[in-house]
Amino acid sequence: MNNPVQGLRQNRNLPKLATAASSLAALLAALALNTLAAEPVLRPFPVEWRAHPQSPADVSFLLTAPVGQGGFIRSQDGHFVRPDGKRLRFWGVNLTMQAGLPSKDAAPVVAANLARVGVNCVRFHFLDRPAPTGLIATNRNDTRALAPAQLDRLDFFIAELKQRGLYSDLNLNVGRSYKAGDGVRDHEWLGFAKALTYFDARLLELQREYARQLLTHRNPYTQSEYRHEPAVALIEFVNENSLVEAWMDGRLLGGNTNKNPGTWTDMPASYAEALTAKFNTWLKDRFPADTLAQWRGDAGVAGEALVPRLKPKEFGKASKERFHAEASFYLDVEREFFTGMRRFLREDLGVKPLLAGNSDHGHSRTGYPQLAGIALLDVVDSHVYWQHPNYVTDTATGRRAGFTIPNTPMVNDPLHSTVVQLSRSAVAGKPFTVSEVNHPFPHEYAAEGIPILAAYAALQDWDGVFWYTLGHRDVVSAEPKVAGHFDLASDPVKMCQLAAGALMFLRGDVQPARRTVERSYSPEQVRESIRLPWTERPYFTPGFPLSLPLQSAMRVRSFDGPPTGTFAAETNWPARSDTGELVWSLAPDKTGLVAINTPRSQALVGFARSQKQQTENLALDVENPFSAVTLSALDAQPIDKSAKLLLTACARVANSNMQWNEKRTTLTSWGRAPTVIEPVAGKILLRNLKAAGRVTAQALDGGGRAVGAPVAAENSESGWRLSLGEPVTTWYLLTVER
Repeated sequence: MNNPVQGLRQNRNLPKLATAASSLAALLAALALNTLAAEPVLRPFPVEWRAHPQSPADVSFLLTAPVGQGGFIRSQDGHFVRPDGKRLRFWGVNLTMQAGLPSKDAAPVVAANLARVGVNCVRFHFLDRPAPTGLIATNRNDTRALAPAQLDRLDFFIAELKQRGLYSDLNLNVGRSYKAGDGVRDHEWLGFAKALTYFDARLLELQREYARQLLTHRNPYTQSEYRHEPAVALIEFVNENSLVEAWMDGRLLGGNTNKNPGTWTDMPASYAEALTAKFNTWLKDRFPADTLAQWRGDAGVAGEALVPRLKPKEFGKASKERFHAEASFYLDVEREFFTGMRRFLREDLGVKPLLAGNSDHGHSRTGYPQLAGIALLDVVDSHVYWQHPNYVTDTATGRRAGFTIPNTPMVNDPLHSTVVQLSRSAVAGKPFTVSEVNHPFPHEYAAEGIPILAAYAALQDWDGVFWYTLGHRDVVSAEPKVAGHFDLASDPVKMCQLAAGALMFLRGDVQPARRTVERSYSPEQVRESIRLPWTERPYFTPGFPLSLPLQSAMRVRSFDGPPTGTFAAETNWPARSDTGELVWSLAPDKTGLVAINTPRSQALVGFARSQKQQTENLALDVENPFSAVTLSALDAQPIDKSAKLLLTACARVANSNMQWNEKRTTLTSWGRAPTVIEPVAGKILLRNLKAAGRVTAQALDGGGRAVGAPVAAENSESGWRLSLGEPVTTWYLLTVER
């Protein structure tokens, strides 16, 4: 079987966007190639997982261990709070399939390493797969039993996480496929049955049965059932699964005749017929007979035939009343699913953790129809990827034949950044999480992703960010190379940046915006947004200035309120946060730079060599055209008074002998172990350090351990100068003696 996760990650809208935006992509690619024309020497720098020593860069002091003391987290005033009412944010990672079910030898290692880099929540993804990749027992003709050995692995790992200060997020329906014994009609033609899980009675029954089995299971290591386990922060119903989205994407047509069709597939004819029948029953309760007769005539069917459902190509030509009727039907079915599942979990099972329904994802389409249902639950969630790989299929074999990416810097395209895309989804009065985000490998500018999003997530005052994914397999025994587009565990840049991001986001080094801009949508606007062109992405709110989320916090007040009002005109660059701490600038050559300037965390991310910007305590004179450099205090003091500082200096990461095509848009060879990095070389200047008598830098290896002897910085009139590049590393512990 093909890897189900790789199939799940595929962005269904990329081919259309690539065609429509080819000229823009070509321009950005040309800029990127010119900027990185000189091929750097990449040096080995593997991540070490087998040991978990006390690292000088340990930021586990940000966590409170064990978690769950005093009761469950809850939502208060639109944010997560602990039982004592103190604010709580999540800085998390996903653990997918086998990576979330480590052996008992590996579980403590993974938990300790995650705590060390500041991760305080784990999202368990794809648990509903057959063992050994998931929990489903394989010795049966159905998928209705959980494998005891797999449950034991999960139980032990969650207990280890709990003791080290990490919460858990349990996903219910993600990648389940069905067998003959499940009693599911046409089971071999369903793939993951996306969209069908909202309305088919048997699939609804099986979802509730699985939830009951998992959530009433007693963990012997924590002595509690998962429904009553305070270390379980969140329970998610479905993953990237929406009936209205499937309608927009043309996956409700009933045309699939292939067995094991993958993730994003049309439904079989029998389900399309059942959905049409359900739709007509819904119509008869709401519209007079003459209206339905008119719609039959418009569709070319006679007599008492069922009113056909619209295909995407018919959206534009359909009458307003006809289009809005069908859109309302899908929204109603989604709401019924969310409220019904909530009622089952809360009332029948007595589940106490917070509940999330689905995520707003696919930002080349509107997300408001989905969000209107998601917002009925405790938590609102969103997913985004910067330049998600577009997978190429061999037409002869039907198998994947590679991938393509634009491979251009996000910092050069702020209005379509992950920050702006995600900001459309936050809802007033609800905690907002980003349960999947990444700059997928082998993107050459991926070092920008974590520090930029950590800073702007704090500005937006979001409640959780979960990077996708630590891995798909056991990360402790894996060879030190990046094995997939989304794996973080072997990526030496992303792993060290997790610690820096935790300091910015969990500790609150970046202040929330002073102003929150709210907008409301009428029900008609929510539905009509489905027919807006993709050029309105990602906000699908005509006239909305996309630079606004780079300045102030954004929230949706209502999906059942007055129509959206007008907004202030687009800002001139640079875009400056209303706190003054974040500045996103574009140079005349269109290269970008994000400057983060707070008392305890500072950073320069992007094309710093050409822009020559600096923060209060950090300036760069580096050889690399593109880099991401962060500086954070490791104690309670501001940087200028701190005795211990974490410095990360990151650029490109690759596998050994990895080969790009000529345009650097795909790989001709994935490469081998170990991972290699482009060291950030040159000098940094530590400015305005008060009463500093000596500054030394200790380079760290991929496991966070000291490498070589500390190097003394050179004192000068402008500050303390420190040379980077040797030894090879991505992070340093700086010690300031006073």
